[in-house]
Amino acid sequence: MNTNVAVVTGQGGGGNAPLSLAGPDIAISTAADWIALLKPRVMMLVVFTGLVGLLMAPGRLHPVLAVTAILCIAVGAGAAGAINMWYDRDIDAIMRRTARRPIPAGRIAPGEALAYGVTLAAASVIVMGLATNPAAAASLAFSICFYVFVYTMWLKRRTPQNIVIGGAAGAFPPAIGWLAVTGGLDVTPLLMVAIIFAWTPPHFWSLSLWAHGDYQRAGVPMLPVVAGARETRRQIFLYTVLLVFLSLSPWAFGLAGPLYGVAAALLGACFLQRAWRVLHDRQDAGGISLTGDAPARATFKFSILYLFVLFGALAMDRFLV
Repeated sequence: MNTNVAVVTGQGGGGNAPLSLAGPDIAISTAADWIALLKPRVMMLVVFTGLVGLLMAPGRLHPVLAVTAILCIAVGAGAAGAINMWYDRDIDAIMRRTARRPIPAGRIAPGEALAYGVTLAAASVIVMGLATNPAAAASLAFSICFYVFVYTMWLKRRTPQNIVIGGAAGAFPPAIGWLAVTGGLDVTPLLMVAIIFAWTPPHFWSLSLWAHGDYQRAGVPMLPVVAGARETRRQIFLYTVLLVFLSLSPWAFGLAGPLYGVAAALLGACFLQRAWRVLHDRQDAGGISLTGDAPARATFKFSILYLFVLFGALAMDRFLV
């Protein structure tokens, strides 16, 4: 464990002044802090979708190698999250939602977090290459670099399309899992990637609707801050329509059976219903919710369940039908 001073002079990703960190004068990091750097809740979705990609792939991978591949996906995703927290420590300290993260709270020093993330990233890619094949290792490296350099360092602070473009990083795991088995890609993993890519905007913009004050204070150009709440609601609905269309495509193209088709249709109808409620949430003249963005909060929570169940249905359809 490390003892860190809770006021650090240094630059975050975009700050120009000394970074004042919330918390006590001296804080001691715990194992939970180092785990928190990996963004474990995000990692769960990444691991699950990567596992489904691996299970859907034709061919077989030895169980030990399969577990190793999934661990590499998990560690790689966690490493990207740790580097993201290192870079965003200046804005994390400003936002209420993130102020108690280990770095802005002073429990882990920025340099230690960066070294931790880089070491885990390199290890995950090397082990993936040794355990499976170069294509899977290269795709894992690409996804980590895309999240760190394209989303975190380039897009997040520059454009309201940060989530749309940067969301590709979180969409790669099914393809990585597939590549670990086959060494190549075809239509099925690409459709899984497309589904997650379309899922990311309504998922994250639902969160940003009720957290827009945080992003505004931090100067992050999320869509509600730049285009307003009304336009964000419209975009959530439009991307949900696209998501539902893409989610039905594996069944429509004969790549999945009726179990998945029924699940995708029912889940899509539920998601559309929630997106419709977000679109028609009671608003004032400026488009600000009069309900505390209750529909957006409900949609954000449902979107997580949606992705788990949808990909679970895809795997069940593959093995039970």
